[in-house]
This record gives sequence, C-alpha cells and structure tokens, in this order.
Amino acid sequence: MIKDILHSVFIIVQIFALFYGFYYFSISIYGILERLNKKPIRNYLPLKKFAIFIPAHNEEKVIGNIVDNLKYLNYPKDCYDVFVIADNCSDNTAEIAKKGGANVLIRKDMDNKGKGFALKWAFREVLYKEEADYDAVVVFDADNLVSRNFLKEMNNKLCEGYKVLQGYIDSKNPEDSWITCSYSIAFWSANRLFQCAREYLGLSCQIGGTGFCVDTNVLKKIGWGATCLVEDLEFTMRLMLNGIRVNWAHNAVVYDEKPLTLAQSWRQRRRWMQGFADVCSRYFIKTTTKAIREKDWALLDCALYTLQPYMIIMGGLILLIPFFNHFIYDGDMFIIINLFPEFFKVFGMLQFLLIPISLLIDGKFSYKLFLYYPTYALYCLTWIPISIQGVIMKNNKEWSHTIHTRTLSIHELE
Repeated sequence: MIKDILHSVFIIVQIFALFYGFYYFSISIYGILERLNKKPIRNYLPLKKFAIFIPAHNEEKVIGNIVDNLKYLNYPKDCYDVFVIADNCSDNTAEIAKKGGANVLIRKDMDNKGKGFALKWAFREVLYKEEADYDAVVVFDADNLVSRNFLKEMNNKLCEGYKVLQGYIDSKNPEDSWITCSYSIAFWSANRLFQCAREYLGLSCQIGGTGFCVDTNVLKKIGWGATCLVEDLEFTMRLMLNGIRVNWAHNAVVYDEKPLTLAQSWRQRRRWMQGFADVCSRYFIKTTTKAIREKDWALLDCALYTLQPYMIIMGGLILLIPFFNHFIYDGDMFIIINLFPEFFKVFGMLQFLLIPISLLIDGKFSYKLFLYYPTYALYCLTWIPISIQGVIMKNNKEWSHTIHTRTLSIHELE
C-alpha cells in the first residue's frame, strides 16, 4: 500500500513538474526571439518628473556612491529629486546622504521593519503633500549604481503610455566570488529569458525589488500595500489584480551588489522563498480564480510564478526518484517512474544551453564566467534546501538585512 501511494505521489509530482518546466522553457525561447524582433527606440523630450526613493538601513559604506551617482544622470536636474529613507539606522547613513545632497527622510519604527514598510511610509510622506508634482516614482537599493540614461529610458517608456516598468538588473560585482558569479548568471539570464520573453508575448514582467518605476497616479489609486518579505512580488500581484501590467525597460540599467559568501546568499534567498510562500498562500487561489474566470493568461502566468518554492522542492523530489526505485521497488518499477526523469534531463540540458545564448545576446558572455558554470549548477542545487526552509518558515516575517560593502563608482562600471 505504501508503495502504491508513493508511486501515485511521484506520478503526480512528475506530471505537474513536467508541464510547469515545459511551460517555462517554451516561454524562455521568446526571450531569444525578442532580440531578433527588436523595435526601434523612440526618444522623447524629458517631460516626466521623478521622485527617486532609496530605502537604506545602516548603509553608510555604500549610500554615498549611489547619491553621488544620481547627480550625473543624463536628465535635467530639475526633473528629479532624490529621497533617502534612513530606516531605523544606527550609523551615519543619514549624515552621508544629506552631505551628498539627497533629501533625507528619517524613519524610526522598530515594530514595522523592512523595505516594504519603509516605502509605504515614505510614499505617504512625499507624494501626498499638496506641492508634490511628481509624475512617477523610481526605487533603488542603497547598494545600487545607476546607468546615466536610466531616467531618460523611463521617460521614453512613460511617454509611450506605460504605467509600471522594471529596468534591467545588472551585477555590480560579478567576479568577486563564485557566489556573485552565480547570482550574475542567474539575473542576466532571467532578464533575457524571463522578462524579455514576457514583454514580447504581452504578459506581465515581474518587479525585481530595485530599478523599477511606477506612475504616481497608479500608486495613489491602488496604494503600495506591499509590506511582506518580498514586497516586489506582492506589489506585482496587486497590480495584476487591478489590471495593470508590468512592462520591461531593457536599456534602463541598474547595477546591484550580489552577496559575497554562500552564508549571506543562503539567508537572502531563504528570505525570498519565505516571502514567495507567503505571497503564494495569500494570492495564488485569488489570482488563479480571476485568471480562469476572465481568461487572462497574463494573470495566470503571475499566479504560476508564485509557486516557485514548491516547484523547486518538487524538482528535488524528482532527483530522489532513482533512490526510491532502488530501495523501494527493488527493480520492479513502473515505466512512468523511469521515463519522466529522462524528460527532465533533456529540459535541464536545453535550459543550460539557452543561458549562454542569452548571455551572448546581451554581451555578458565571457570565458572566465563560463568556467564558473559547474559552480552555477551547485548554486542551483542549493535552492532545494533553501526552498524547503523558506516554506517551513513562511510565517516568520522577520526582515533579515543583507550587509553591503562593495564600494564602486559608476565610472568603474561604464
């Protein structure tokens, strides 16, 4: 009886994971096609005024770099203001930001910690004042550096009628360690195979936590309301439930600092998976029901994305199938148990072949980075125990801060 139950469970897991994997692989191909059907860029006059928000908790080592960086954007200085949110800081973050010329908003609230709460508070403090005349808000992290044409690209997209935009998240330190390299490969390939693909197909892209832009009227209409551990995913779901798509701004580049060590990476990714599991528990049924009722493929695609930690765990179970075959079935195995792992091997190989192609297209491929490919596979495998932890700890809403120390100027990157 136990064998029959295990057999049925593995069949269900494999069928669901097969369709999920095939769906994502099929979508990712359109990220390559998007490059082949590139639309011409239209340049507009700088018509939009931006409020730039930078949440910062004890970021004295890096905050000066981005504040200085933002002074030299290729956009009229009277068309954007910079607001640094010194969120429960106990260091010199506020002083350094103010000295650099930023507007500093000092927040003290030990009961509501985290980036989502900080943004919610800052938006209310700035955007709802009578004299506020901003057309859009932009959010960066304190460790970021920003391409000089970022606001120019966002202005172009907003003038074309887009309301919510995600910029290209690049890496500030891809060669610092095998972890930073693995992160960089993951983000670069996601930009092309996930975000570009969805933009090409008319689906919704995903807000990536930094380098995103939101029309002020949209923000006032639906409110921020995203205060969980993955506020970017939660806000994306709120947008989609209100019929607002997230679009992609490929040429608006923001450079993000990646964690240096496996321990730092583990904590950050566990927080992401905790947040994913939390958002999935609150939004999956709601969004799926609405998607089916309204025949909205974009909304269903977003709902499926929230299943990520559970699908990673399913992938881990599939890796255990040979173990169960050997120790439980004693050689007397059903054909479906043997057959499905071969499909996953093929999908895995094809996906790993798509990644170098995506890196080549965007000029990110190098032989040095390619030497890290075996460690990138290890990085991918660590997602399995991280996801298990994340699902178990999904009700733990305690924010864990990632320490940033990599000081660079934008001139060193561009």
